[in-house]
Amino acid sequence: MKLAFLYAGQGSQCAGMGEDFYNTFPDFRGIWDQAASYLDFDLNQVCFQDPDGALHQTRYTQPCLLAFAAGVTHLLYQNGIRPQAAAGLSIGEYSALYAAGVLDLETVIKTVALRGRAMEQAAQNLECGMTAVLGLEREQLQQACDTASDAGVVEICNDNCPGQLVISGEKAAADRAGALAKELGAKRCMPLNVSGPFHTSLMAPAGDALALHFAAISFGEPAFPVYFNCKGGLMDSDDTIPQLLVRQVQSGVRWRETLYQMEADGIDTLLEIGPGKTLSGLAKKTIPGITVYQIDKADQLPSIVAALKGESL
Repeated sequence: MKLAFLYAGQGSQCAGMGEDFYNTFPDFRGIWDQAASYLDFDLNQVCFQDPDGALHQTRYTQPCLLAFAAGVTHLLYQNGIRPQAAAGLSIGEYSALYAAGVLDLETVIKTVALRGRAMEQAAQNLECGMTAVLGLEREQLQQACDTASDAGVVEICNDNCPGQLVISGEKAAADRAGALAKELGAKRCMPLNVSGPFHTSLMAPAGDALALHFAAISFGEPAFPVYFNCKGGLMDSDDTIPQLLVRQVQSGVRWRETLYQMEADGIDTLLEIGPGKTLSGLAKKTIPGITVYQIDKADQLPSIVAALKGESL
């Protein structure tokens, strides 16, 4: 078995996430409380109760997802489950880097908190749009974006799986590109409710903020390969992790290519560390022969550990 961890991205968050782990496993609680001590908001209240919807604000969503991922990863490691590779969707990439030992908990949680704030700030005063486009080839959708660019910035921000692409940018341009995509044969174009044109060039100010931050922190060597969103695969010899993370926030997520590359590299088992099952679903659509597990609830841990160790409960 060659195992890779997959870490969920923004949009997977939900009220109550992590609470059952927190109440069940002292090791999870220790990591969670440590992460909470580095934040300027009440992590338990936002994640477990979310009384005012703060969990869905980018500045809170991102560190909350990181804390969840860090806690579950720690439990898996405590139970002898370690991957041979990892990847994460958007903010999930930071969880993958944490799992690989590239960034320690304090550094990574403070970094993603800064990233969330910077992305919110970059989106201020922008009327943005995002549309999921189903059943169209990437080259055709790129043509639609190029044609619609006279109305503003619109770019492919996610290539999720075969037949599922997402565009984002300034609203007028995104709307125009969506209409053109339909004319080119897209099966469906579904507008999405988002707070910013994430993973487009409009996020350049967030990239600049991250570049400044990265200059003041240290990055360790990864304990195992990490697949990067902006590459659709592994880093090259002339890449640096800070450069790739700056590119990531302002360019499209190449998730479909990442999954294909994992398969080509011999990965045969995936474990999605949630919340949610989005990445599991994308994997099954993209590389259907692969074995996929998913964990986002405390009571799943024993069976997941047993399955990955080849044991029976």
